[in-house]
Amino acid sequence: MNDNTSLFDVSLVKRKLISSTLNEVFDALKERGYNPINQIVGYLISGDPGYISSYKDCRNKILDFERAEVMAIILEDYLKKK
Repeated sequence: MNDNTSLFDVSLVKRKLISSTLNEVFDALKERGYNPINQIVGYLISGDPGYISSYKDCRNKILDFERAEVMAIILEDYLKKK
């Protein structure tokens, strides 16, 4: 019997889910012939979901997250690579 308490970090799970979703959206936008960086930035800046194609349910997937959360993860990942 294991008496140790397991820790579950919800923020880590959410971070991975957001990162995975961004990769899915990026790939789908590219597949449809869009410039995925421009489209994602357009959405993050304006809040207009029209920048994200509904192809492969990408629009609904990205709308599951607050834009500020998405931007924070992108920025944190960028700064960690420096």
